[in-house]
Amino acid sequence: MTSHAEPHAARAALERRRADAVRGLARIADGLTVVREGRNDGAADDEHDPEGPTMAAEWSRLTGGESDLRVEVAAIDAAIARIDAGEYGSCIRCGRAIGAERLRARPEAELCIDCARLLERSS
Repeated sequence: MTSHAEPHAARAALERRRADAVRGLARIADGLTVVREGRNDGAADDEHDPEGPTMAAEWSRLTGGESDLRVEVAAIDAAIARIDAGEYGSCIRCGRAIGAERLRARPEAELCIDCARLLERSS
């Protein structure tokens, strides 16, 4: 388990990252609206645009980014919930403390490095 001050600092970092991710989701939503409107425009050329990607490629890029940000927001929300429950800093798999360095690098981390490596190897 981490000290009382560490969850406070982690919460602040997590809240900043969440705000950034939510702003990113808003930008992506705007981009998706532009692409959607372009798709509805019969004059739009989706086959070849010498100045940029096709609308299909842009749609794919934006929806991929949206998915990544939604996963990030969910992980951040889960970490904040662990802080609120007094469980922040403990591995959800084995219950051991998550290293301070790992939490500084990834404040949303829910697994200790050993469990994360095990999970990565089994994937």
